[in-house]
Amino acid sequence: MRFLFVHQHFPGQFSHVSAAIARQGHQVVAIGENLHLKQRSSPHPNIQRFGYDMPTLPAQKIHPYLRDYESHVRRGQAVVRVCMGLVKQGFHPDVVVAHPGWGEALFLKDILPQARHIHLCEFFYSAEGADVGFDPEFPLSMNDRLRVRTKNSTQLIGLNYADAGISPTAWQAKQFPESFRPLISVIHEGIDTATVAPDPTAWVRIGEMTLTPKDEVVTYVARNLEPHRGFHILAKILPGLLAERPQAHVLIVGGDGVSYGARAPGGATWRAHCLDPIRDQLDMSRVHVLGRLPYATYLNILRVSTAHVYLSYPFVLSWSMLEAMAAECLVVGSATAPVQECLTHEKNGLLCNFFDVDAWIKTISHALEHREELKALRRAARQTILERYDLKNVCLPRYLKMLGAPLAD
Repeated sequence: MRFLFVHQHFPGQFSHVSAAIARQGHQVVAIGENLHLKQRSSPHPNIQRFGYDMPTLPAQKIHPYLRDYESHVRRGQAVVRVCMGLVKQGFHPDVVVAHPGWGEALFLKDILPQARHIHLCEFFYSAEGADVGFDPEFPLSMNDRLRVRTKNSTQLIGLNYADAGISPTAWQAKQFPESFRPLISVIHEGIDTATVAPDPTAWVRIGEMTLTPKDEVVTYVARNLEPHRGFHILAKILPGLLAERPQAHVLIVGGDGVSYGARAPGGATWRAHCLDPIRDQLDMSRVHVLGRLPYATYLNILRVSTAHVYLSYPFVLSWSMLEAMAAECLVVGSATAPVQECLTHEKNGLLCNFFDVDAWIKTISHALEHREELKALRRAARQTILERYDLKNVCLPRYLKMLGAPLAD
């Protein structure tokens, strides 16, 4: 069979499944933005990758609600040009798997009408019940409410022609309009539990200090340090937590960009905006902001963690939380819907109200104080991943079956 994967950041969520299909001997072609393809290696040497350059937006003034859509249309046109070239070369895919969020899939049905089109249904925006308006620190304006209404335009066009959809979690699938939900199967990309596993001999070097699982280590991970992942709440937790636990070290992993939501006021990073006002309340020799790290180093940080803090608005569930569970971290998570789908209080982790700083300090301190008594929660966390999110035995077989390329018995 012939498969086409389309993703601005290829491989993105398609890393495991595209590599598995290529290993089976199917023809696999991928399209992504050149900027990102140059920064990422292919998940398999037999995958042919083709890139496009994102067109520059015109100088004329565009209505703020339409800026994203203008970008999406132009991105979709760029992908059309690549597809037309592939068709001329004789490539006619049987299955097209695309992330529709940035417009790349807008016109694929017109260029490839005979293919089966499958969309990754990652997130459907709403002014109620999800991330927008969740945090009273950033109140929802009427302008925000109206703007959010238009953010789904691109996805809605794609859903009208998609043959099927895949969503990583049940909560994410439920954010889509009810009329489209029968199209959507809930299949997570999967966690490689052979790689992401506990290791009692793990260690990490932080400056002149070496930390091991015997030390008191609090970890926090996000792609970028920003409110959607509760970094502003973590900052409020730190002074009380450090006072309560004088031996604890806090390892913070994440970049200074913005993945979701607005930028920090005044052109600052969210890290600076949240930490600079309280630096005189913190022992910065015990707060280590590490930026983005190589994957192997990141895994070792999870392995030495005594308590792993995961904060998130009601939004896309992070791989890092599931990987923390797979590494047998004791996860202290926010009691928000996506988190509660896989983390149950005092069963395989601990939960706190997202906004209750005192509860966070108390719960994290309890996790540090009673690490031995709470080992069962760590083991249960990994067992949850093995049963529901394991790449090899659960997710990948379902994903391949959905795409029409099941693993051979």
